[in-house]
Amino acid sequence: MHVAPVGGTAVQDHVALAEIELCGELIIAASAAREDRLSLESIDEVLRVAEERDTAGE
Repeated sequence: MHVAPVGGTAVQDHVALAEIELCGELIIAASAAREDRLSLESIDEVLRVAEERDTAGE
């Protein structure tokens, strides 16, 4: 069994951390939703898809 050494050797995967944050936001939105499922529009809003499209177009 391999155990990570204790100390300052932690590696951060920024993409994975961002994905985990987005998943958390989706889970929170789904738990607060009144309907059984989030609509595609709601998912886009939570993930700020429209904001990304607006920023990319500039």
